[in-house]
Amino acid sequence: MTTQEAAQFLTSRDKFLILTHMRPDGDTIGCAAGLCRALRQIGKTAYVLENDGANSLFAPYLKGLTAPADFVPDTVTAVDIAALGLFPDNAKPYGDRVDLTIDHHPSQEFYARETCLDTAKAACGQIVYEIVARFAQITPEIGEVLYVALSTDCGCFQYSNTDAEAHRAAAALMDSGFDPYPVNRRHFRGKTLKRLQLESMLTAGLELRDGGQTALVFLTQEMIRKVGADERDMDDISAFVGQIDGVRTGVTLKENHCDNEIKISLRTDPGDLNASRVCALLGGGGHAAAAGAMVEGSMEEVRQRVIDAIEQVRNG
Repeated sequence: MTTQEAAQFLTSRDKFLILTHMRPDGDTIGCAAGLCRALRQIGKTAYVLENDGANSLFAPYLKGLTAPADFVPDTVTAVDIAALGLFPDNAKPYGDRVDLTIDHHPSQEFYARETCLDTAKAACGQIVYEIVARFAQITPEIGEVLYVALSTDCGCFQYSNTDAEAHRAAAALMDSGFDPYPVNRRHFRGKTLKRLQLESMLTAGLELRDGGQTALVFLTQEMIRKVGADERDMDDISAFVGQIDGVRTGVTLKENHCDNEIKISLRTDPGDLNASRVCALLGGGGHAAAAGAMVEGSMEEVRQRVIDAIEQVRNG
C-alpha cells in the first residue's frame, strides 16, 4: 500500500486504536502520537493503546491520547511494529485484527490486512508524516512528535540510515513551528548521573575482538540495581559501544528481568556486516545497521551464540 492509499484508507475509517511495540522507542511513540493527533484533527475518534513499557522520556508524548479501558475500536493500526512477537501483552488480543501496519523494517512479517511499508525510510516517522500530510495540517504538536520519531531513530542524524531525505523531512517538520532545542536537549544532550555510572561499568567490562573492530558490552541486572537505574537511564544505551573509535560492530547484551533471558542489540557500520542477518539467526531482526533479538540462556552462552552468528554471516 502506498502512502496515498494509506491516507485514503485512514480517512475512510473511524474509531481507531493505534498500537506501539514492546519496549517502545521514540519512533513508535512519536508515530502513534502524530497519527492519533492527525486523525482527531479531521474529526475521527482515535486513541493510542497504553504501553506500560513507555519510560518517562517518551510517555509524556502520549498524554491525553491513550484509550479508555472500555474503548472498542473499529480500526486497529500498528506503527513501527515488524512482527506479532513485538506486541506488548495488552496488544496481543488485537494480533489477528490489525487493519493497517505502517512500518519501515525489512523484517516486516505482513501480519496485517494492509501494510504500508517503505524500507528505504530512515524512520517510520517519515512514512507517517507523508501519510498524514495528505489529509491533515502539520501543527506544531504533530510536527514535534514526528520529529521525535525521526530524530531518535537517526540518532540525532548521526546514524548511517540518515540521508538527505531524512534531513528534508526534519526541516519540513521544524517548519510546523515547534521549538526543536528542548527536544534535542531532552533526547540527545542530557544524561542522568545513573546513565554515566552505567556507561563507566560497561567500559570496565568491555570486550574487544577482531583487532578492536568488534566490541561487546554486558549490562547485568546487578549493575542496574547497584546504581538504581530505570528504563529512562538506559534508553538507547546500545548506541554507547559504537562511539568507541575503531569499532565497526557493537554488541550490547542486557540481562532481562526474566531469568535466563538476554536482550541483544547489534549496531554495525554500513557495508561491513548485516546486523539484521545476524539477529535473524538468533530469532530476531531489524535493519542492516541496527537489529536485535531476545535469546534464552546465560550471559556467557548468549555471548558465544552472538559471536558465532557474526562469524557465520561474515563467512557467508
